[in-house]
Amino acid sequence: MSTLLSFRDVWVEYGDRIIIEKLNLEIEEGSFVSVVGPSGAGKSSFLRLILGQEGPSQGTILMDGAPLKPECGPDRGVVFQRYSVFPHLTALRNTILGMECEKAPVMGRLFGSARRAAEEEAREMLTAVGLGHSLDLYPAQMSGGMQQRLAIAQALVKRPRILLLDEPFGALDPGIRADMHKLIRSLWRERALTIVMVTHDIREAFMLGTRVLALDKRRHDPHAPHRFGATVVYDLPMRERPEEEIDEAGIITIDVNSNN
Repeated sequence: MSTLLSFRDVWVEYGDRIIIEKLNLEIEEGSFVSVVGPSGAGKSSFLRLILGQEGPSQGTILMDGAPLKPECGPDRGVVFQRYSVFPHLTALRNTILGMECEKAPVMGRLFGSARRAAEEEAREMLTAVGLGHSLDLYPAQMSGGMQQRLAIAQALVKRPRILLLDEPFGALDPGIRADMHKLIRSLWRERALTIVMVTHDIREAFMLGTRVLALDKRRHDPHAPHRFGATVVYDLPMRERPEEEIDEAGIITIDVNSNN
């Protein structure tokens, strides 16, 4: 696999507070990277850097060898823990909206053949995430799992290369969560996505990812804790498991090649 993202000596600072320091990392295209770490370890900042919501204070981020601009692009989609859906729109309209904003940024609406093509693409995407029979439902009429499926459809309908997941399954019941695990793994394979997922669930991280990154501070000064940032303290490659193993709670096999 080729390198998709490169972080070269990346620092993130807010005022005199250091969040991420000296991050050097490469992410291969087609990988499923799970990111874990304690609260305040820079996991959300890491996702924002990839999404383009902010740029590094120091260092360089490359995508396909070119500098990544600090702006959100259609090649990156994101799904948050809280369902990022619009309550006044049906599932179909929620899914079409992203395409309308991209293809008709001034008016925010598509018409004629462009509208019909967008509706067809949205229907196909909703069917892919298991909502093919719920096109006319509003979010208030959906379960939590259905709303999260809708959020995934919103993110994927623009065909991003990178899908960012920020605690996407944390608010779901265990049974629904298991279904979502199967869904995201199948979409990752079928659509040749590169996924970067932040999670507090260690088992989820090891079960879904082809690679697990742990972010934390290597050093700590109790007199100036804000002057030390987090970086990758463990980088664990995982063997890819067949789908039937995803629901099993057995021992997880890892290759112990850490970067600490």
